[in-house]
Amino acid sequence: MTDQCEVVIVRWPGQNPSTEDGLAGLLAAYHLRTEAEKGEAVADVDGLPDRYRAEILDPHTAFVDDVVLVALSGDTAVGCLVVTASVGGRSEVKRLWTDPAFRSRGIASGLLSAALAHSAESGVSAVQLSVWKWRAGAIALYERLGFTVTESWDERDQLVCMERAV
Repeated sequence: MTDQCEVVIVRWPGQNPSTEDGLAGLLAAYHLRTEAEKGEAVADVDGLPDRYRAEILDPHTAFVDDVVLVALSGDTAVGCLVVTASVGGRSEVKRLWTDPAFRSRGIASGLLSAALAHSAESGVSAVQLSVWKWRAGAIALYERLGFTVTESWDERDQLVCMERAV
Protein backbone atom coordinates (compact mmCIF):
# COMPACT_ATOMS: atom_id res chain seq x y z
CA MET A 1 0.00 0.00 0.00
CA THR A 2 1.29 3.46 -0.78
CA ASP A 3 0.98 6.65 1.23
CA GLN A 4 -0.16 8.58 -1.83
CA CYS A 5 -3.82 8.58 -2.74
CA GLU A 6 -5.42 9.82 -5.87
CA VAL A 7 -9.03 10.82 -6.22
CA VAL A 8 -10.70 8.88 -8.99
CA ILE A 9 -14.27 8.90 -10.15
CA VAL A 10 -15.93 5.59 -9.48
CA ARG A 11 -19.06 6.47 -11.40
CA TRP A 12 -20.25 9.29 -13.54
CA PRO A 13 -23.88 8.97 -14.62
CA GLY A 14 -24.22 5.94 -16.86
CA GLN A 15 -21.35 3.88 -15.44
CA ASN A 16 -21.74 1.07 -12.95
CA PRO A 17 -19.73 0.88 -9.75
CA SER A 18 -18.82 -2.56 -8.54
CA THR A 19 -18.93 -3.62 -4.94
CA GLU A 20 -15.27 -4.63 -5.27
CA ASP A 21 -14.26 -0.97 -5.40
CA GLY A 22 -14.86 -0.74 -1.65
CA LEU A 23 -17.65 1.81 -1.89
CA ALA A 24 -20.12 -0.37 0.02
CA GLY A 25 -17.62 -0.83 2.85
CA LEU A 26 -16.94 2.90 3.07
CA LEU A 27 -20.65 3.69 3.13
CA ALA A 28 -21.24 1.06 5.82
CA ALA A 29 -18.48 2.53 7.99
CA TYR A 30 -19.89 6.03 7.49
CA HIS A 31 -23.44 5.10 8.47
CA LEU A 32 -22.44 2.86 11.40
CA ARG A 33 -20.22 5.61 12.83
CA THR A 34 -22.90 8.26 12.34
CA GLU A 35 -25.55 6.19 14.10
CA ALA A 36 -23.14 5.55 17.00
CA GLU A 37 -22.36 9.28 17.27
CA LYS A 38 -26.09 10.03 17.39
CA GLY A 39 -26.40 7.61 20.31
CA GLU A 40 -28.21 5.01 18.21
CA ALA A 41 -25.40 2.48 17.78
CA VAL A 42 -26.23 -0.69 15.88
CA ALA A 43 -24.15 -3.86 15.68
CA ASP A 44 -24.01 -4.13 11.90
CA VAL A 45 -25.51 -3.00 8.59
CA ASP A 46 -28.69 -5.01 9.21
CA GLY A 47 -29.54 -2.68 12.11
CA LEU A 48 -29.32 0.50 10.03
CA PRO A 49 -32.43 2.34 8.81
CA ASP A 50 -33.69 1.04 5.46
CA ARG A 51 -32.61 4.12 3.48
CA TYR A 52 -28.98 3.76 4.64
CA ARG A 53 -28.92 0.01 4.18
CA ALA A 54 -30.16 0.49 0.61
CA GLU A 55 -27.17 2.75 -0.18
CA ILE A 56 -24.76 0.11 1.08
CA LEU A 57 -26.40 -2.86 -0.59
CA ASP A 58 -26.95 -1.18 -3.97
CA PRO A 59 -25.08 2.11 -4.37
CA HIS A 60 -25.73 2.12 -8.13
CA THR A 61 -29.48 2.38 -7.58
CA ALA A 62 -29.23 4.64 -4.53
CA PHE A 63 -27.05 7.16 -6.36
CA VAL A 64 -28.30 6.61 -9.92
CA ASP A 65 -28.60 10.35 -10.68
CA ASP A 66 -25.55 11.39 -8.68
CA VAL A 67 -21.77 11.39 -9.06
CA VAL A 68 -19.81 9.17 -6.72
CA LEU A 69 -16.14 9.91 -6.08
CA VAL A 70 -13.77 7.43 -4.46
CA ALA A 71 -10.19 7.99 -3.27
CA LEU A 72 -7.87 5.08 -3.89
CA SER A 73 -4.58 4.11 -2.31
CA GLY A 74 -3.32 1.61 -4.84
CA ASP A 75 -6.33 -0.64 -5.37
CA THR A 76 -7.83 0.08 -1.95
CA ALA A 77 -10.79 2.44 -1.58
CA VAL A 78 -9.98 4.78 1.32
CA GLY A 79 -12.51 7.61 0.94
CA CYS A 80 -15.78 8.50 -0.74
CA LEU A 81 -18.13 11.38 -1.45
CA VAL A 82 -21.43 11.77 -3.31
CA VAL A 83 -22.41 14.87 -5.32
CA THR A 84 -26.14 14.96 -5.97
CA ALA A 85 -27.64 15.96 -9.28
CA SER A 86 -28.31 19.69 -9.57
CA VAL A 87 -31.69 20.97 -8.44
CA GLY A 88 -32.34 24.65 -9.03
CA GLY A 89 -28.66 25.26 -9.74
CA ARG A 90 -27.53 23.65 -6.49
CA SER A 91 -25.90 20.32 -5.77
CA GLU A 92 -25.37 18.70 -2.40
CA VAL A 93 -22.25 16.99 -1.11
CA LYS A 94 -22.98 14.04 1.13
CA ARG A 95 -21.45 10.84 2.47
CA LEU A 96 -17.93 12.31 2.77
CA TRP A 97 -15.92 9.62 4.53
CA THR A 98 -12.25 8.74 4.86
CA ASP A 99 -11.12 5.43 6.32
CA PRO A 100 -9.75 6.38 9.77
CA ALA A 101 -6.42 4.68 8.97
CA PHE A 102 -5.94 7.13 6.08
CA ARG A 103 -6.98 10.40 7.70
CA SER A 104 -4.79 13.52 7.77
CA ARG A 105 -3.44 12.82 4.27
CA GLY A 106 -5.56 15.29 2.30
CA ILE A 107 -8.04 12.69 1.08
CA ALA A 108 -11.19 14.55 2.17
CA SER A 109 -9.82 17.81 0.74
CA GLY A 110 -9.07 16.05 -2.54
CA LEU A 111 -12.55 14.58 -2.72
CA LEU A 112 -14.15 17.95 -1.97
CA SER A 113 -11.96 19.70 -4.55
CA ALA A 114 -12.95 17.13 -7.16
CA ALA A 115 -16.62 17.58 -6.23
CA LEU A 116 -16.37 21.36 -6.54
CA ALA A 117 -14.61 21.05 -9.91
CA HIS A 118 -17.32 18.68 -11.16
CA SER A 119 -20.02 21.07 -9.94
CA ALA A 120 -18.38 24.03 -11.70
CA GLU A 121 -18.09 22.03 -14.96
CA SER A 122 -21.77 21.09 -14.63
CA GLY A 123 -22.92 24.69 -14.34
CA VAL A 124 -23.94 24.46 -10.71
CA SER A 125 -24.01 27.84 -8.94
CA ALA A 126 -23.71 26.56 -5.36
CA VAL A 127 -22.88 23.42 -3.42
CA GLN A 128 -24.63 22.64 -0.14
CA LEU A 129 -23.91 20.15 2.61
CA SER A 130 -25.08 19.28 6.07
CA VAL A 131 -22.90 18.07 8.90
CA TRP A 132 -23.51 17.10 12.51
CA LYS A 133 -22.39 19.89 14.84
CA TRP A 134 -20.13 17.53 16.82
CA ARG A 135 -17.98 16.87 13.73
CA ALA A 136 -15.78 19.90 14.41
CA GLY A 137 -12.93 18.66 12.21
CA ALA A 138 -15.23 18.30 9.22
CA ILE A 139 -16.75 21.74 9.81
CA ALA A 140 -13.26 23.27 9.98
CA LEU A 141 -12.36 21.57 6.69
CA TYR A 142 -15.51 22.86 5.00
CA GLU A 143 -14.82 26.38 6.27
CA ARG A 144 -11.22 26.23 4.97
CA LEU A 145 -12.66 25.36 1.55
CA GLY A 146 -15.01 28.35 1.58
CA PHE A 147 -18.25 26.87 2.92
CA THR A 148 -20.25 29.05 5.31
CA VAL A 149 -23.09 28.24 7.65
CA THR A 150 -26.45 29.00 6.10
CA GLU A 151 -30.10 28.77 7.06
CA SER A 152 -31.05 25.16 7.67
CA TRP A 153 -33.07 23.26 5.10
CA ASP A 154 -33.24 20.23 7.39
CA GLU A 155 -35.33 19.91 10.54
CA ARG A 156 -32.98 17.53 12.36
CA ASP A 157 -31.58 18.86 15.61
CA GLN A 158 -27.80 19.41 15.78
CA LEU A 159 -27.40 19.48 12.01
CA VAL A 160 -25.39 22.38 10.57
CA CYS A 161 -26.16 23.39 6.98
CA MET A 162 -23.42 24.99 4.90
CA GLU A 163 -23.10 26.33 1.39
CA ARG A 164 -20.46 27.60 -1.00
CA ALA A 165 -20.78 29.37 -4.34
CA VAL A 166 -19.03 27.60 -7.20
